[in-house]
Amino acid sequence: MKNKIPYIALFLVVSIFLSFKSLSVFKTENQKYRLVKKEAGYEIRFYPQATLATIYSSGTDYKSVASNGFRKLAGYIFGGNDQGKSISMTAPVHMAFNEKGSTMSFVMPENYTEATLPVPKDENVHISKSTAQYVAVITFNGYATDEKINEQQIALKQLLDKNKVKTTGDFTFLGYNAPYQFIGRKNEVIIPIEWKE
Repeated sequence: MKNKIPYIALFLVVSIFLSFKSLSVFKTENQKYRLVKKEAGYEIRFYPQATLATIYSSGTDYKSVASNGFRKLAGYIFGGNDQGKSISMTAPVHMAFNEKGSTMSFVMPENYTEATLPVPKDENVHISKSTAQYVAVITFNGYATDEKINEQQIALKQLLDKNKVKTTGDFTFLGYNAPYQFIGRKNEVIIPIEWKE
């Protein structure tokens, strides 16, 4: 055990360094949105169209989809395409799931369009354009689990019902952090809504 202590200490130092690095020095491009209104416990946002790389899965929850979906999409942006080109990672990762199946999507950097993106080698990766929409958003920290995601989507629906805001679709989970980032983790649940400005 005594001989293992230096290695454990080294692992902790490296992990903390990587966490701070992802928080500060190397800023990840975030999906653009406009804050419409701040409410007690949630926000209303407008998301314009974005270009997405998406995979579809028969998995019906976060745990069953997260690892395999991430691997396939990461393969595409790290060179698994017809140009062998690396595409910058952005945040957040979108995940939607219900009893029929699920999707996971990476938002493509703003300088790409459907026409200029490399073609995925994996036929399970699909490039598409999202729909511009108004959404209600609730934020929570720590590592996401199915239980936490479910609690947050129920809490958000209750707040929307209380404020008589009409929902127009199912919830989506947004994850912002790499697995090794232990500090300052951010997650969100969004629900599309009917909204007029």
